Amino acid sequence: MITRTRIKICGITREQDVAAVAGNGADALGLVFYEKSPRHVGIQQAAQLARTVPPFLTVVGLFVNPSVDYVREVLAKVPLDVLQFHGEEESGFCRQFGKPYLKAIRVKPGVDLVECAARYAGAQGLLLDAFVEGTQGGTGESFDWSLIPQDLPLPVILSGGLHAGNVAEAIRRVRSYAVDVSSGVESAKGIKDAAKIAAFIKEVKNVDIQLSR
Repeated sequence: MITRTRIKICGITREQDVAAVAGNGADALGLVFYEKSPRHVGIQQAAQLARTVPPFLTVVGLFVNPSVDYVREVLAKVPLDVLQFHGEEESGFCRQFGKPYLKAIRVKPGVDLVECAARYAGAQGLLLDAFVEGTQGGTGESFDWSLIPQDLPLPVILSGGLHAGNVAEAIRRVRSYAVDVSSGVESAKGIKDAAKIAAFIKEVKNVDIQLSR
């Protein structure tokens, strides 16, 4: 039984936000390599941010339908630990870079998550986000958590519309391996709020203590 929910703060764009994530005890941070996102970082900016990450904090690179060459260019210059694919990438594409990967699935009624887990069996986990037409995540929208089967064979990273006010209930209901937050800890798009990060992580830790009793 999982007694600690892992925490990823996604969409980091500033060094002070790296410090807030690390200082409050998150497990991972996400850098967005998708130009249409307001949280997009260029390769040089991402490399600088990565240099400020302390040991044992996982750096995740988020991509949406990238070219092979672009992923390889990023990996040559930015020390990513994990790749996160948020588009329509197939499993063979995701596996070819020699890095652990997460596959994001935008959840709506009719999406077979058991089939998705089988199709991406080589993934470290499935990141489950809200389906919003025309967007690829970071929408601040949640989805119906009851659509998540209890018997998924891959770890679940729960995303989509999470914030300090609802993350405890989300963990109670889903019992996901991890939670992923972006807009829910921001003061503006791409600008993280250190107090909101602290409050979010505190809520996660508190509910974990309650559930472990």
